[in-house]
Amino acid sequence: MQNARRLLIALSAAAFLSACATSAPAPVSVADTIARDANLSTLNGLVQKAGLTDSLKAAGPMTVFAPTNEAFKAVPAKTMTELAADPARLKAVLGYHVLPVRVLAAEVKPGNAKTVQGANVALAKAGTFVTVEEAMVQDADILATNGVVHTVDRVLLPPASR
Repeated sequence: MQNARRLLIALSAAAFLSACATSAPAPVSVADTIARDANLSTLNGLVQKAGLTDSLKAAGPMTVFAPTNEAFKAVPAKTMTELAADPARLKAVLGYHVLPVRVLAAEVKPGNAKTVQGANVALAKAGTFVTVEEAMVQDADILATNGVVHTVDRVLLPPASR
């Protein structure tokens, strides 16, 4: 009887651990993290169009401020058309959303941070609210194997692209 009870407990524990292991996706690269999120499909398409997928799969570390699909809808159609027609400018705009360091929301210090595009972005924090330039972080600390993704509510345009 006691052996049957132990077996039942062991099987229950194994089932619980198996369920826990499959409930959270295993961390993947920043590129794959963006590709997995349906709310970032516009960004993912632009990353692919710009040929930046391999860069976002590189060793890192990196922090990506990832505009949501809604953020891209707010960009004037003319600007989106111009970006689609100018791969260098598209790469610059996307690079302006990436820091070459891993920064979790709790680690944000007010001030400027240099992007992979080369310009600085202003970071700020008030309580649990984090901003980058005029964009508000909506979903923070989406961990990836080579960095972290924070979704934002606006598309950031580097100074030369405004």
